[in-house]
Amino acid sequence: MASVTGPTNPAAETTVSDQEVFDAFPDVHLTYDNIEHFRGLLQHRLMINRCAECGFWIYPLRPLCPECWSRDVRATEVSGEGVLYYQTTLLEGRHIAGFEYPHLTGGVELVEQKGLRYLAPIVGVTGEEVVEDTPVQVVWLDTTAGPVAGFTPVAGE
Repeated sequence: MASVTGPTNPAAETTVSDQEVFDAFPDVHLTYDNIEHFRGLLQHRLMINRCAECGFWIYPLRPLCPECWSRDVRATEVSGEGVLYYQTTLLEGRHIAGFEYPHLTGGVELVEQKGLRYLAPIVGVTGEEVVEDTPVQVVWLDTTAGPVAGFTPVAGE
């Protein structure tokens, strides 16, 4: 399984070139609209597109704001805080480097905007130990396929 690091982003100060992003994610169809998200993963930063005109967060990543139709969309770092919106245990599926089956996956509604949900592994708990509306925070899973944003319940909640 992947190693887990906390919500801090020690690599955020490091510049990552486009070529490094392409090299790190050779099986991902990288585009102008999503490359900053993947660059952020390498820096342990969760980057989501946001409209510079109206402030609406846009995920899945798209080049056009669905609220005001602006094309002035920019990748912006989110806090990594949210609540578990739903969860499921994946019993089997395609091979994902660094993950073993079964594993817990969930949709996390990020605090930045109602309805802004990010699908990610849920770590540090089992499906029986966590319920919907549990406060969670991002953790970084360093897998053989590169960094992955995961979420874990907030301590003491």
